Amino acid sequence: MLLSDDLTAAGFDQPFELLRGCHARITRMDALLLRLIDHVAQQGTDAQAQQAAGKVLRYFDVAAPLHHEDEELHVFPVLRVSAAGWDGDDTVLETLESDHRALAVLWAELRGWLLQVKAAQALPASAPVAEAAQRFSTLHAAHIAVENTQIFPAAQARMNAAQISAMGQDMAARRGVRWPSD
Repeated sequence: MLLSDDLTAAGFDQPFELLRGCHARITRMDALLLRLIDHVAQQGTDAQAQQAAGKVLRYFDVAAPLHHEDEELHVFPVLRVSAAGWDGDDTVLETLESDHRALAVLWAELRGWLLQVKAAQALPASAPVAEAAQRFSTLHAAHIAVENTQIFPAAQARMNAAQISAMGQDMAARRGVRWPSD
């Protein structure tokens, strides 16, 4: 089966857990994208393929850009300000920001094919599309590993409760979610 169930996500009161949850969903969406390429090659653009394409499109069109914005607005600046006490350096952060731009370019390459799949008009993925999907997934995996093991723990350790709360409130507001709820 192509589709997988989503896990329950943390709330905006735990923004770093929410970011880690996004990483888990990115990993699942990447796996779904790669399975979809194989599925379309074997089964065509059946209803299951159309549904999977819609799910991947929704995630990477809406949630992923907001996630990258969360990192660039709230996580990376904390480390830049306190770089003297951090084991990493600005080069790591610049690489992660560059990854965001590279992922956007790869997404643009994949999006057209996914729209065709969703509309039941796609042929099996061309070699360039399949290669872009593999690069997309591989880049995400490396990017996520650095953020989960180095970046998020370092940033979270440098933020107080008020900063973390403000981060969660901003993340909610940019998504049109009222938080904390009254």
